[in-house]
Amino acid sequence: MAPLVYFQILSAALFVIGLYGVLARRSAVLVVMSIELMLNAVNINLIAAASHLEGQGRFLNFDGHIIAIFVITIAAAEIGLALAIILRMYRNRATVDVDEINLMKW
Repeated sequence: MAPLVYFQILSAALFVIGLYGVLARRSAVLVVMSIELMLNAVNINLIAAASHLEGQGRFLNFDGHIIAIFVITIAAAEIGLALAIILRMYRNRATVDVDEINLMKW
């Protein structure tokens, strides 16, 4: 089995790539995809920690796996809602560029 640090490095790299995508991208679809990448990085970290720390201390057998399933469920609901909002913005404004959308401006 690979050491835990390899999974943590992979998870940190994916999270940083997702963070860069959120901060640097202008398309709302790419921002949502970057958020999903960040959530998957967290899932990798949770599952790796659960497999390496199984049954030790207060970290019980499937805690990381259960939390990862909840994160996947919330991410699926989030992507559905976000794509519905993006589709509505595209129909109203004819763009998905987040700099062009100024719905809250007077």
